[in-house]
Amino acid sequence: MKLTKIATMGTLALSIAGLSACNNMTPSSSEDVSTQTPTSSQAVSDMNVVQIAQSNADFSLLVEAVEAAGFAAPLSNPNANFTIFAPTNEAFAQVLQETGMTKDQLFANKPLLTKILGYHVINGAAPVYAEDVQPGAIAMLSKDTLMVTDQGQLKDENGRTTNIVKTDIAANNGVVHVIDKVLLPK
Repeated sequence: MKLTKIATMGTLALSIAGLSACNNMTPSSSEDVSTQTPTSSQAVSDMNVVQIAQSNADFSLLVEAVEAAGFAAPLSNPNANFTIFAPTNEAFAQVLQETGMTKDQLFANKPLLTKILGYHVINGAAPVYAEDVQPGAIAMLSKDTLMVTDQGQLKDENGRTTNIVKTDIAANNGVVHVIDKVLLPK
């Protein structure tokens, strides 16, 4: 897919988790459970993006959020091509503390939760892998803009910077990249 079709930039979303970090992206200095391979015996490439998240305990809050927003079925579509930036449980805990919301408050606010989750998804003709990413703007499913910095980080509309800690986890309906913060649209 031509990245210009996505936006000026040409590409993440979470990015959930490739098997190796890309040279043009800045991985986290410490590997944690979010970078582990899914625990399912099913081959990762045979799973959809939701199944990949479900197979890794460090995405349990993301899975809960996806289910609360009613995104599980659409994100399981085998005919789609999603690029997902997947925040870890630690990232969710951090954003809850940052916003002063509880998990129950966030998950009960379906319009807000839907907007936030849509800000982690690129829906396009083809998945966006790390090698295709260049600095610039990305149009997200939420219709908000995400920036990729020259250092390979993601910058949300509030100026918060997010690291991509693992890239290019291929699914049968897209790709997942793991990120260390929840992206927040304006």
